[in-house]
This record gives sequence, structure tokens and C-alpha cells, in this order.
Amino acid sequence: MSILAPPAAVRLDARPLYRQVEEILLGRIVGGDWPPGHAVPSEPELAAELGVSQGTVRKAMSALEQRHVIERRQGRGTTVAKHNSETARHHFFRLRDLSGRAVLSRIMVVSSEPGRAEPWEAAALGLEEGAPVHHLRRIRLLDGSPRIFERCSLSSALVPGFQLPAGELAQELYVYLQQRHQVTIRRAEEELSAAAADTETAEALGKPAGTPLLMVQRIAYDVADRAVEVRLSMIDTERHRYAVHLD
Repeated sequence: MSILAPPAAVRLDARPLYRQVEEILLGRIVGGDWPPGHAVPSEPELAAELGVSQGTVRKAMSALEQRHVIERRQGRGTTVAKHNSETARHHFFRLRDLSGRAVLSRIMVVSSEPGRAEPWEAAALGLEEGAPVHHLRRIRLLDGSPRIFERCSLSSALVPGFQLPAGELAQELYVYLQQRHQVTIRRAEEELSAAAADTETAEALGKPAGTPLLMVQRIAYDVADRAVEVRLSMIDTERHRYAVHLD
């Protein structure tokens, strides 16, 4: 059975046709009609359904591919992009050892509980102050030692019922969000600054309070460009560095 909407349901406006098609297809992904890993219909099928040329569909698909929303592979067709822990770490984890090599990483959940957005969280997530959020505290171990303490806040409206048990998290958070909540993180914005370890951070990392750390504030956005998570990462850079590659 086809999940495609009938042609009568399609409403095109004054924007370029390929942008309209792009948004229609994106809506099916965000809405859950096409979950991660789902096979996207062929260009001729979509063109016939939407009443546009194959070239227009191809241009829309290329735009979605550039946004890492879909994946096109020779001989295997087109599928909705699907995270795994390896790809999530490759795209979103920037710590390396002092020689520049990737490091082994484990994540330990300290606490996971609902709360209300403080002013800085609300501003980052585009919410009203006091809106429901979920607070997550976790420690990331690098090569077996605690090196990063993270305070994550997630918009409850986008991940209702979010909950993680204390203990080791077997997969990256963004993989969990995609698998359990059908929320795919596409991009993130980060700001870096220096900060001193407060009491909670110092205890988590086994460092004296006041130890100089690298603080990274991240806002993560899904494929619909909605702010899903704001995160403060407190990083011990004694044996590691934050690596960014600029093209």
C-alpha cells in the first residue's frame, strides 16, 4: 500500500517548484510517514504524484541530500537518513587526543528528569520561560577516564515522555532520539569559552573546584530546523583537544 498523499492533497505556492517539493517531502519525514531508513519512492513516482517534472523532483532530492536528510546510494535507491553511533560521533563529537587521534568514548547517565525551562534554556530552545523541558546530566569517559560533564536540556514538546535510566548509555543520544522519538538531529551550533569547574562538575570529573575547563554550549536542530536540545559540556582538556575541520 502506498503512503503517498493523493495529488489533490498537494498545494503548490509561488516559491520555486523544487523548494515546494522539498518541503512536501520533508513534511512526510518530519511527520513520521517516512521514518528513518524508509525507502523513498522513485523520482518518476513522485513527479507523477505531484504533477511536476522529474528534474524538479531530482533538484528537491539533491537539496534534501545536501541537508543530510536522505541518503542516495548507487544500486540501493534513496532512503531517509538513519543515524548510528559511529556516524553520530563522526558528525557531532570533536574531541581528539593530543596526537589528533579519535578516542574511545563511553557515556554514563547521572540523572534524567523533567523540569521547567530556565531563561537561558528557553532562549536557546525558542520556548517560553518555564515551559516543560527534560534535564539530562551525564559524564563522558574518554579512554576510561571521566573527561566531560554535560548538562543537556531537551524540549519536552519535541520528545514527549523522554526518559533514560541512570547508568551507561549504550548508544549516542542522537541515535536514541531518532529511534525512540523519530527526531533526527541534522545540525548543531556551538560556542566555546573558558570556565571554572563548579562543585557539581568538579565532583563528576574528579577535579578540584575551580579547575579551568573548556565550556561548549551547543544547540542541536532537527531536520525541520527546530531547536531540540541545548547542552553545556564542561571539558577537561589536559589530555584532549577540541578539533574542528574547516573546508
